[in-house]
Amino acid sequence: MTRDKKKLQKSGRRHPLATVALVAIGLLFTGAAYAGISQTTATAEIDMNSAQTIEEGKKLFGANCATCHGMDAAGTDAGPSLIGVGAASVHFQVGTGRMPLAYQGPQGMVKPAQFSDEQTLQLAAYVASLGEGPAIPEAQYLTGEGNAANGGELFRINCAMCHNVAGAGGALTEGKWAPRLTGVAPVHVYEAMLTGPQNMPVFNDANITPEEKADIITYLKYMDNTTSIGGFKLGSLGPVAEGLFLWLIGLGAIVALTVWVTAKSN
Repeated sequence: MTRDKKKLQKSGRRHPLATVALVAIGLLFTGAAYAGISQTTATAEIDMNSAQTIEEGKKLFGANCATCHGMDAAGTDAGPSLIGVGAASVHFQVGTGRMPLAYQGPQGMVKPAQFSDEQTLQLAAYVASLGEGPAIPEAQYLTGEGNAANGGELFRINCAMCHNVAGAGGALTEGKWAPRLTGVAPVHVYEAMLTGPQNMPVFNDANITPEEKADIITYLKYMDNTTSIGGFKLGSLGPVAEGLFLWLIGLGAIVALTVWVTAKSN
């Protein structure tokens, strides 16, 4: 034991790194708690109907969105009109980082959001003030406490043909794709069903009720938290990935063993 450690033990003082470790643990738990809350709610609490919120959103829009969508949001050759798309569409596109676009392509890429929660809601409030459209969903439908069995059935009927039965995503035509749904915030899952972004059809409340949307969210959260009883999931891509694994790894191992045995016998 070193002389410094002996001095610390005799004096009863804590190690100099103990405070740093405690602060790091505190930040870790705080971050985890915040992440859990932000996955359930529409984040920042602001008045979406206040003149100040709408004005702040208008300033953000003019500085960051008007180049493509026009100063009056009526659209240009580079971007569609946003009049009537509603707050939910803006909250989804901006909150998932799809907008502003990184580059023109088949569809917007998911990337870190460029605006804070409050700024995203301000943008949503401004666009919502231009014309009536779908609103940001209520927190009661985002808890993940619905009927997972019913949600699974609804998902398989309406969503699995593009997103895969496990929500692993899949390729579409012309370089487009259905994204993975693992780890997506409930509010964004609901908004995607409500607004039909990019290649996705719109599932309004007449097609799938708010309660049924909540069940689908519950099913996706269940899939997120359920381990594969068969071992490694292989991307949850189904029999194609499993068959490829058997051909490349299983059959390859058999061939290698055969060559090794033959070489040993010779």
